[in-house]
Amino acid sequence: MGKRIVVGNDIFEKFIKDDGYYVDKTELIYELVADTRNEVTLFTRPRRFGKTLTLSMMESFFDIRRDSREVFRGRKILEEHPDFCKEWMNQYPVLFLSFKDVEGLNFNDAYAMLQNRISGKCAELSYLAEDEKVTERDRKAFERLQNEQGSISDIKSSLDTLMRMMKAVYGKPVILLIDEYDVPLSKAQESKNPEYYLQMLDVIRGILSVSLKTNMYLKFAVITGCLRISKESIFTGVNNFACYSVTSRRFSQYFGFTQDEVAEMLDTFGMSGKMELIRQWYDGYIFGDTEVFCPWDVVSYLSAVLYDEEEEPRNFWANTSSNAILDDFVNHSSFDASEKFEILLNGGTITEDVCEELAYDHIGDSEKNLWSVLLMTGYVSKADKSISRGNVKLHIPNAEIADLFKNTVVERRL
Repeated sequence: MGKRIVVGNDIFEKFIKDDGYYVDKTELIYELVADTRNEVTLFTRPRRFGKTLTLSMMESFFDIRRDSREVFRGRKILEEHPDFCKEWMNQYPVLFLSFKDVEGLNFNDAYAMLQNRISGKCAELSYLAEDEKVTERDRKAFERLQNEQGSISDIKSSLDTLMRMMKAVYGKPVILLIDEYDVPLSKAQESKNPEYYLQMLDVIRGILSVSLKTNMYLKFAVITGCLRISKESIFTGVNNFACYSVTSRRFSQYFGFTQDEVAEMLDTFGMSGKMELIRQWYDGYIFGDTEVFCPWDVVSYLSAVLYDEEEEPRNFWANTSSNAILDDFVNHSSFDASEKFEILLNGGTITEDVCEELAYDHIGDSEKNLWSVLLMTGYVSKADKSISRGNVKLHIPNAEIADLFKNTVVERRL
C-alpha cells in the first residue's frame, strides 16, 4: 500500500500504522536530549503546526511500556543515532497529558473538563494503583482523581502523584509531556471574565509548579503552547527552564514543513506543479532562521486535490480555532492600527517592538502586547531570517492569512 495524506490524526503510532505520509521530524528528540540539559523545555508555536503529533512521537519513542522499533524503522533518529536509541528508546515511564480541550464558558465548566482529562489519564494508568510498591496515600489520591472526586489540591498535585506512582512501579524517573498548556488560560481570557481567568491561572500554575519545580520523580519535561506566559505568572521557581519560540533559531526546522519537505511530498504524490500555488497560500512563516509552510494547510489542500484535482487553495487554518485576538485588536479603543493593517495588506512590512513573555490577562494592555501575540500565534510572521530581540520586521506571511485579515479586520471596520 502506498503512503496516504492523513488529515487530523495526531497520534503518532496510529499515523504511521495507517501508512500516513510522515515528514520526518524525529531528530528533534536527539537534538533535545543529547545536545541540551534542559530539565523543562517549552516549545511555543501557532496552532496547527504539529505540536501534538511531535509530543505523541516523543511519547512513542520514550515510553517504557512499548516496543517502538517498528514505528521508527527507517526514521532518521534510528538510522543515524542507533547508540542513542539503544540508550533511550522505550527506557522511561512517560506521562503525556493534553490541555487542548480544557475550556468552558465559565470556570466550573472548564474545571470539570480538566477533572475529566485527569480522570481519563488515571483510567489509562489504572494498573499503577494495583502495584504493591505504591503507597496507600497515593492509591487513595489516585482513586479520588479517577472518580473525579478530588479537591482542587488533589488536582494541583495530580501530575506529581502520578509521577511518584510511576517512579515507584518502574524504578525510573518520569518523562512528562504536556500539550497546549496555555489553552485553559486562553479560553478563560476570551471569556472576558477576570475571576474565571484568575481561578484557572491558580489551578494551572499549581499543576505546573508542583510537577516541575525540584521534582525528584522527573527525568525531564517537554511542554507545548502558543504563548510563553511570563515566568512570574506561571513558571516561578522552575529550574533549568528553556523556551524556544517562533523567534528562536534552535529547533526552528522541526515545526512546520520546509520547502524541501513540501517539494518531496508533492513529488511523491505527482503534484509538483502545485508548488507555486501552495507557496503563495501557505508558505511565508519564518521561525528563527527557517522558512516554513503551515503543515495543516499543506496536507488539507493536498488531501482535497487528491479527491478533486481542480480544487483551488482556500483558508483551512482560520476555522480551526477562535480568531478572537483579531477582534481584540480591531475593537481596541486606546489605539488605531488601521494604517499598519493597510501596509500589511498591501504586501508591506512594519517594524514593531515585541516581547516574548506575556500574560493572557494583559494582552490588551498595549499595542506592543497585541503585535507580540499576533506574531506568536501566526497571524503575522517575521519578514526576514535575521535573529533579533525587541524590534522585529513583520509581514502577513501568505494569501491565506491576508484573506483572513480582510474578512475579520477590513470588513468589520466598514
